[in-house]
Amino acid sequence: MSSDRLAVRKTYKLYVNGAFPRSESGRTYEVTDTRGHFLANAAWASRKDARDAVVAARAAFRGWSGATAYNRGQVLYRVAEVMEGRHVQFCEEVAAGEGISGSKARAAVDAAIDRWVWYAGWTDKLGAVLGGANPVAGPYFDFSLPEPTGVVAVLAPQRSSLLGLVSVLAPVLAGGNTAVVVTSKERPLPAVTLGEVLATSDVPAGVVNLLTGDAGEIGPWLAEHDDVDAVDLTGAPAGRAMELERLAAGSIKRVVRPPAEEPDWTADPGLSRLTPFLETKTVWHPMGV
Repeated sequence: MSSDRLAVRKTYKLYVNGAFPRSESGRTYEVTDTRGHFLANAAWASRKDARDAVVAARAAFRGWSGATAYNRGQVLYRVAEVMEGRHVQFCEEVAAGEGISGSKARAAVDAAIDRWVWYAGWTDKLGAVLGGANPVAGPYFDFSLPEPTGVVAVLAPQRSSLLGLVSVLAPVLAGGNTAVVVTSKERPLPAVTLGEVLATSDVPAGVVNLLTGDAGEIGPWLAEHDDVDAVDLTGAPAGRAMELERLAAGSIKRVVRPPAEEPDWTADPGLSRLTPFLETKTVWHPMGV
């Protein structure tokens, strides 16, 4: 049977401080599949949107970093549960955005959810693996403990719209940091859906903030922002990494440099994305006191 029903043309918004605001600039852009067919409109984030996201991330940092590692793990695991419930939608968006078959899209979504669970399991193990008691010559106890860096700006991979995004975002959160993420420009829909997942999970408002738009435009503003403590340049535009590093150096940020080529996001990540956003706190305590 034919239908005269009009299609609902979607205009997705940003995800900032647990809400879905429009860009203050009012700008949007069309998102298409690999064949040029219209999928949706997405908000084009501005400098003001980036500042608002940093403010939200900073406000959320104390509560998120102060939660127990076990609690953070449970919250992140809940995100994976809700992602599983959106499995079909994620598959459709990954297939359309990346131009891959349904079976490959399902494999990518499965890997993304598994990766999120994997990082959720690391939250309460980081202290044991990266910390410890230090031998000292004196009547003291000496302990080294990993602590989160703070607010991390993440330029998400441009090609891998979900698995790559999860692979750079989940370790930031597992370590107790908060995040401002600039999504893939051409393939933002899985990130938008992830924002909807986060909003309906137990993740506190402001812990994750997702900005759709152009990393080449938004990246410099985040790199030079004085209240951003670290920046992951994985999805930085070609030829712009050195510029962004120089801007980040102005406030002595930690910087993860972009890879020479797109990583194999299905490979075992190890701890390589957890440790850059952790700092080591060493505590001395006299014995017998």
